[in-house]
Amino acid sequence: MIDFPYLADIVTASPSKIIMLVVDGLGGLANPETGKSELETAQLPHLDHLAKQSSCGLTVPVGAGISPGSGPGHLALFGYDPVKSLIGRGALEALGIDIELGERDIAARGNFCSIDADGNLTDRRAGRIATKLAAPLVELLDQIEIPGAETSVYAVKDYRFVLRIRADELEDGVNDTDPERLGVPPLLPKEQNKSSNKTAKIVSEFINRARFLLRDRSSANMVLLRGFSKMPALPQMGDSYLLTPAAIAAYPMYRGLARTLGMKVIDAGTDFSSEVEALHHHYNNHDFFYLHYKPADAAGEDGDFGGKVAALEALDTFIPSILELNPDVLIVAGDHATPAVLASHSWHPVPFLLRSQWTAGEGVPTFNEKVCASGSLGTIQANQLMLLAMAHAGKLRKFGP
Repeated sequence: MIDFPYLADIVTASPSKIIMLVVDGLGGLANPETGKSELETAQLPHLDHLAKQSSCGLTVPVGAGISPGSGPGHLALFGYDPVKSLIGRGALEALGIDIELGERDIAARGNFCSIDADGNLTDRRAGRIATKLAAPLVELLDQIEIPGAETSVYAVKDYRFVLRIRADELEDGVNDTDPERLGVPPLLPKEQNKSSNKTAKIVSEFINRARFLLRDRSSANMVLLRGFSKMPALPQMGDSYLLTPAAIAAYPMYRGLARTLGMKVIDAGTDFSSEVEALHHHYNNHDFFYLHYKPADAAGEDGDFGGKVAALEALDTFIPSILELNPDVLIVAGDHATPAVLASHSWHPVPFLLRSQWTAGEGVPTFNEKVCASGSLGTIQANQLMLLAMAHAGKLRKFGP
């Protein structure tokens, strides 16, 4: 835990290397037709073999019953208290595409969405339209002018964009406009405290103008905004853990999170194959690598059970290439569960494994939720995992006399 009061007294630098593979939305739930989760259904020979050599358990990202966003889920895995260190989604998205955020700036993550003639949502992601289709719409929204504020709109990837608002006396206490369900209209932006009133009014005006500009389209004809946030200030991983940490992630939000924590962000291309290539290319330059795999979460959020199974099976084929590097510590974990049967993030504990020279195996036969629940590491808070990794890598001294 990065806020452990005596961390500076026990951390020590060493040449040992840690790879943390974060499988976004890793955990799942049983398919009612088969009684098996996505991990139980998938054919995962390499992950199963790895589990046999590892210590296994479950992580709780935030707390019992709390379904975390990707930001809190990742922060916990890196040893941060996800409640005390909450970072808004907008700031993460902005940092992920190298948008400068100053003291007068508020950032929000935007989605193009589709509404019907009554203004009710029919698709929260506008069919996940491709970047080449979304880019002209971003340019259109970037032309919006609001008196007393400067608004800028930046393309991220596919249907996602970042809205940056620049003005004096802005605060980020504004609710998300995504109701997270269909058949209802987007929520109105409302201030959560008096100091956020100005921000809420600007956001409301932006949304009204965006809807007017997109009115003639049958889809991608509205926007949803969430994660209104300012630039955060958090302890840096490298300084706190005496590491040279690096992040390899194709999606901008995760690069933004890594950059906020002081990781070196390595160009990762656009898919996991290029991420693994980057890991091999830069392996000698860092002692901690955060490697991100997104497709399992995307399929889970779409409610696509078979798609998530396929995404997990595709990930499994890359495990031998990662093992070729022979890291001193290899962790496979998830930032949260995204069960396809719920088509959303959930509160369920997430399976993980940790392999090092000190893990001879515990008889765990496969890698899934049920089996990992009986692993030797039990169920732990996710922000304890980083210190476990450090200990197995020989990067922690004895605490106390």
